[in-house]
Amino acid sequence: MMEFIAANMAPLMFGGLVLFMVIGYPAAFSLAAVGLFFGLGAVQLGLIPPQFFGNLTYQLFGVLSNELLLAIPFFTFMGVILEKSGLAEDLLEGFGQLFGGVRGGLSYAVILVGAVLGAITGTVAASVIAMGLISLPIMMRYGYDVRHATGVIAASGTITQLIPPSLVLIVLAAQLNVSPGDMYIGATGASIVQVLLFAGWVLLLSIIRPQDVPALPPEARTLRGWPLAARVMRGIIPSLALIFIVLGTIFLGLATPTEAGAMGVVGSMLLAWINGRLSRRLIWEGMEATMRLTAMVVFILLGSRVFSLVFQGVGGGHWIEGMLANLPGGVVGFLIVVNVFVFVLAFFLDFFEIAFIVIPLVAPVAQALDINLIWFGVMICANMQTSFMHPPFGFALFYLRGIAPRETVKTRDIYLGAIPWLVLQLILVALLIAFPQMVTAFLSDGPKVDLDSIQIVLPQQGTGGTPPPVFDMSAPPSFK
Repeated sequence: MMEFIAANMAPLMFGGLVLFMVIGYPAAFSLAAVGLFFGLGAVQLGLIPPQFFGNLTYQLFGVLSNELLLAIPFFTFMGVILEKSGLAEDLLEGFGQLFGGVRGGLSYAVILVGAVLGAITGTVAASVIAMGLISLPIMMRYGYDVRHATGVIAASGTITQLIPPSLVLIVLAAQLNVSPGDMYIGATGASIVQVLLFAGWVLLLSIIRPQDVPALPPEARTLRGWPLAARVMRGIIPSLALIFIVLGTIFLGLATPTEAGAMGVVGSMLLAWINGRLSRRLIWEGMEATMRLTAMVVFILLGSRVFSLVFQGVGGGHWIEGMLANLPGGVVGFLIVVNVFVFVLAFFLDFFEIAFIVIPLVAPVAQALDINLIWFGVMICANMQTSFMHPPFGFALFYLRGIAPRETVKTRDIYLGAIPWLVLQLILVALLIAFPQMVTAFLSDGPKVDLDSIQIVLPQQGTGGTPPPVFDMSAPPSFK
C-alpha cells in the first residue's frame, strides 16, 4: 500500500485538492492544507527530505515582495470609485440615445459600454451591476426579449476579463512569468474580436428575430443634434482620458502596470470629484472592497505556492508533462485538452482559483512544446470568461439575479439567455487556437539574434594579447 502511495503521490495529491474544492472549502486553505498534508506524508515516505521545506520561506516571501501584485489593489479601488461616480450612467444614456434608432440599438450600447468600462474598471461585478441597474429596466420597457436582455448585459460585463487592464491578465502574467505589459498588448486583438462577435450576434438577431430587439420609438429618443453630441461626449471624453492614462502609458512604455494603476486611482477620484460624488463614505467603500479582494488573492496565492512546491517535489511536474506532452495532435491536441479542462473546472471554480491552480501545472508543458506563453495566457483568459457565464454558478448571472426584479425576470430566463453568449465566448477560444496572429501580431519580436553564431574569444597569455586578470583571493577585498 505504501509503495502504491509513494509511486502515485502526485495524482493522489491533485485528486485530494479536487475533493476539497468540490466539498466547498475555501481555495486558499484547501491549497495550503493539501500541500502541507501531502508534504509531511512525502517526508515520511522518503520522497523529499525535511530540508526541502526551507524553500517555502523563499516562495512565500517572493509573493509578498512582488511589486507587480500591487496593481491588483490599485485597479480594484479604481473600479469601485468609478462604479459610484456616475460614469456608467452617462455612457449608457449617451450610447442608448445614439443607437436607439436602429434594431438592437440598446444591445449595441450595452456592448460598447461594457467594453469601455472593462478598459477602465477591470472588474466584472462593477460592469454587470451598473449596466443591469441602468439598462435592464429600459430594455424591458421597450419590448426587448428578457432572455436576450439579461444575456447581453451579463456577457458584456465579462468582456472586462479580457480587455486590459484586467486583473486576470495581471495574475496570469505573474503565473506564466511574462510581462504584464505584453499580456495587455496581446489581449488587444482578442478583445476587439470579442466585441465584434457580440455585435455580430445582435445584428443577426435583428434580422431573424427583429421582435426581440426593437428600435426605440421616436418619443424615447429625446436627445438630437447638439444635446445628443454633448451627452455622448460627456460620457466618452473622461473615459478615453482615463483609458489613455491607464493603458496608453503602459503600451508606450512610460509606466509599469503598477504605476499606471496608481495614476488610474488618482484619475478615478478626480472623475468622482467632478461628478460631485467624492465623499468619505465612497472612499471607505472603495478601501473596504479593495481590502477584501486583495486579501483573498494574496491568501490564494500563498496557498498555491505551498501546494505547487510540494507538488513539484513529489514529481507532479513530470506527471503532468507525461500526460499532456504526448497527446495525439501535438500542440493542437494539448491546447484542446487544456481548454476543455479549464472549461469544465469553470463550472466549479472561479477565475482566480483556476489561474492559481491550473496554470502553474500546464505552463511548463506549454513552454516545452514551444508555445508562445503570451498567446497561451490570452487564450486561457478568454476561456476563463466562461466561468462567469456558466449556469448555474456563473458569478455574472448571480450579480444579475441580485438586481433584476423577480416578478418579471425569472432565474430560468437568465440561465437560458446566457447560453448564446457562452457559445460566442467558446468561438473566440477556437479562433484564438486557429489564428494565433490575433495575439502575436500585436507583439514586438525584438531584435533577432542567432545565438549559435555568437563566438566569445578570450585572448591567451603569451599570444600577444592582453593577459587575463589575476585575482589574489587571499587578500581582503578593497572597494574604491
